[in-house]
Amino acid sequence: MKETTDTVDTGKIRTTLNKNKAQISLSLKLCVHCTLCAESCFLYMHREKDPVYMPSHKFINSLGRLYKKKGNIDRKGLEEIREVVWDRCVLCTRCYCPMGIDIPGMIALTRGICRDQGVLPQFDEE
Repeated sequence: MKETTDTVDTGKIRTTLNKNKAQISLSLKLCVHCTLCAESCFLYMHREKDPVYMPSHKFINSLGRLYKKKGNIDRKGLEEIREVVWDRCVLCTRCYCPMGIDIPGMIALTRGICRDQGVLPQFDEE
């Protein structure tokens, strides 16, 4: 198990964001907030249609947040993003975007960023 620290390697986050800049930027521009993706998300449908479970909300409030901040985020912010991409998404890939945004791919990319920083879900209490 990787030991967590309070530091975040923002340079490594920026490198990942820059490597995927074209796809991230286009995806953020393509999202018209139509909410059609929500109907295909079983978590959204079974959690009383709570907006925090909408695929577009998860994408914008995780990778979109990192991208807007250019990777400049602290551990607390990364923990909040971890909650979005792991606790509110099972990565079932059912979410459908009529604009062609690869929401599961964006969530997976964000999980990778969190994983690289040692920010992972805790499954066991120690």
